[in-house]
Amino acid sequence: MTEDPARILAVRAQLLATEHWSLLATRSQTWAEVMGRISAQFTFASASLVVLALTVQVVGMTDSFRLLAVWLGVAVLVTGTLTALRVRNASQEDLMLVAGMNRLRAAYVEIDPWIKDYLVTGWTDDPAGIRRTYNLGVNRSGPSYFLASAFVFAGAVNVIVAAGLGAVLADTIGAGGAATVLISAAAAVLYAGLVVFPAHRGYRRILGGPPPEAQDDDEASQQPL
Repeated sequence: MTEDPARILAVRAQLLATEHWSLLATRSQTWAEVMGRISAQFTFASASLVVLALTVQVVGMTDSFRLLAVWLGVAVLVTGTLTALRVRNASQEDLMLVAGMNRLRAAYVEIDPWIKDYLVTGWTDDPAGIRRTYNLGVNRSGPSYFLASAFVFAGAVNVIVAAGLGAVLADTIGAGGAATVLISAAAAVLYAGLVVFPAHRGYRRILGGPPPEAQDDDEASQQPL
């Protein structure tokens, strides 16, 4: 007995939809976790500032206060770095989830080419297709993706914390005003150069990973991410 081709396609569509919902759920859970970690980190940083503000009113700018400021600064910077790295990893995972869902939409298009003209998101897992899914038709420049990302937001806060920690350390060793400013700026630049930008390059390398399975000639001609 020959299987009904329409029934076979219907079963395939159901199986693909099951995988699609699984990827959507994973994406939602990932970002819920990341937003929770970012909120917890900023709560910790804010609480540390409150502790320092209350302490300095009691003990003044003493060595004890400076020691407390250094240790709190180190703690905030370490936890902030771990949070930023988790955000970076989540961004990489999100990129792969989007590529996976694009690949599933390519299968939908193969089952029924009629739907292709009605898809708002991309149906290829190449950079052009991923861009289409992320921007939903809005033409954005490459730097805007980077500067508006959650990773850069978390990283910028960490850079500010690194600058503050550098200033406190400089003041602790008795550096003058100009030297304190220079040490603070150097700490910010050093942290950004050693942590923020290398992590972003790791995210960008994901785009050069496994070759795409489904590409569209029209989308392949668009600018890469």
